[in-house]
Amino acid sequence: MSEIAHIAAAIFKRAGKAQRVIVAIAGPPGAGKSTLSAKLHDLLPEAEVVPMDGFHYDDIVLDQRGLRSRKGAPETFDFAGFETLLKRIRAGEPDIAIPVFDRSMELSRAAAAIVAADTKFILVEGNYLLLDEEPWSRLAPLFDFTIFVDVPRAELERRLLERWHGHGRSDEDARAWIASNDMPNIDRVLARRRPADLVIGDHL
Repeated sequence: MSEIAHIAAAIFKRAGKAQRVIVAIAGPPGAGKSTLSAKLHDLLPEAEVVPMDGFHYDDIVLDQRGLRSRKGAPETFDFAGFETLLKRIRAGEPDIAIPVFDRSMELSRAAAAIVAADTKFILVEGNYLLLDEEPWSRLAPLFDFTIFVDVPRAELERRLLERWHGHGRSDEDARAWIASNDMPNIDRVLARRRPADLVIGDHL
């Protein structure tokens, strides 16, 4: 059995006869959370991916708050909106619209996907789902199963450099952004995380 199949089996086991199971897939930027979520989505029936990135503050708001240079840090997300969404999902409300972040435009698209009432497996993915800081630690009771994707810092840096090149940044600009923004976020995720039910590597 492949590792991804083992992960899916662990989620199935934790689910039991529950009508809804909320799985947190956490890890630093570049760890492969979206890739893992997509693979699990394909394996699990009645599943939906809910990305935390949909709650990025718009660049206009970040400029107003002096946070544009820290985009992607915990304080640059609408935590209250994200927490409310997870509570609605936890409560089993029907047809919940969720925002999805479009990296090509650096914008969140409102109501870009729907969590239906009969969706059993909710795969929530984001950097700070296991962050042991207020207010993020308030999310802990909302998750039934937690996964942390643990990847060496050097590999994360390589992947992020590839990502930013792919989005049109020059090598100098990409390296400067990673050093000033991405790596501090990575260090915060790695240093201040709650324990996960399952920790996996980067070889999926």
